[in-house]
Amino acid sequence: MKKICFGKKIAIIGIGVSNTPIIEYLHGLGAKITVFDQREEQEINTDIYEMIKSFNIQTSFGKNYLSRLVGFNVIFRSPSCVPTIPEIQAERERGAVITSEIEKLIELCPGKIIGVTGSDGKTTTTSLIYEILKTAGYTCYLGGNIGIPLFTKLHEISENSYVVLELSSFQLMNMKISPDIAVVTNVTPNHLNVHKSYDEYIDAKKNILKFQSTNSIAVLNYDNDITKSMAKEAAGKVILFSSKSKLENGYIVDDWQVKICKNGLRRRILSIKEIYLRGIHNLENICAALAATSTLVDIDTQIKAVKQFKGVEHRLEFVREINNVKWYNDSIGTSPTRTIAGLNSFDEKIVLIAGGYDKHLDYEPLAKPIIDHCDALILIRPNC
Repeated sequence: MKKICFGKKIAIIGIGVSNTPIIEYLHGLGAKITVFDQREEQEINTDIYEMIKSFNIQTSFGKNYLSRLVGFNVIFRSPSCVPTIPEIQAERERGAVITSEIEKLIELCPGKIIGVTGSDGKTTTTSLIYEILKTAGYTCYLGGNIGIPLFTKLHEISENSYVVLELSSFQLMNMKISPDIAVVTNVTPNHLNVHKSYDEYIDAKKNILKFQSTNSIAVLNYDNDITKSMAKEAAGKVILFSSKSKLENGYIVDDWQVKICKNGLRRRILSIKEIYLRGIHNLENICAALAATSTLVDIDTQIKAVKQFKGVEHRLEFVREINNVKWYNDSIGTSPTRTIAGLNSFDEKIVLIAGGYDKHLDYEPLAKPIIDHCDALILIRPNC
């Protein structure tokens, strides 16, 4: 790793708490770093700014922050900085390596990588996989969109370790390496306010399995047309899951139960009544997590871990009960499909508080589920 960084001119685009450890790490390896951020200097976190100055790191802030992006050996882009930006493309043509913390982690990691992507359900599925592996006694690390930047942990990860990553479309864009085990929960329109098209978004998701080997595993949602079609592009073994079809092989949700199917024979694993999670979408997430760990963990240990799992913050998270009213935090529901999945998790009529920034998605599908499930709807604007 030191050979990659020592004396090299490295650009880091985007400054935040999540990538501060990366700046420290690369600085310690002797890299000549310049950090770029579209915010003005006074808008940068004071502690981060002081750390950067203490390392004598060059900076470029403000509206034209990428005007100095010239002559770098390696550019680490943050997930929110898409690689199609003209300044980045120009630097690539000049010979710079465009990469990210995640791509370098996957490239250099000596352990096995399990990656999870999807429009919905990826955080819960990623966390479930991590908990299953931990319960089985594996040394494992959780990262990507959640946890800490694991790039800084490369020195302690061994060939016997497992790294579980939640991967967004932004992280997967232009990726030239894929995890050993790849999970795609589903693909529906999302982030179209950033991606130039839905096709670009889909292509980014496909990168999670595009560069797999014949020894790799791809776990795919049979019910989603896009993920189902990815099976034809998978180089290795494909494991399917479904909540709508009785698969011959794979994992299914049947009558609110998770079952494993082998050559048409179905074995019950657990039911919704035995777990903390709500909703059929979470049973689908469990199917994906079981499939991803099926070659690594015995089924009894898998069941134990799933039954102990209490969910992830902000995802149908039970907050408290006041005067016989239960409050749930589902603030991760920032797309119609996520919000619909949350609504479908309740038999009772609910009061829905919704609103936020426009992601250029079609919100019409929300209408009927709101009518069916809600007694009242409270809409809020951004910055309220």
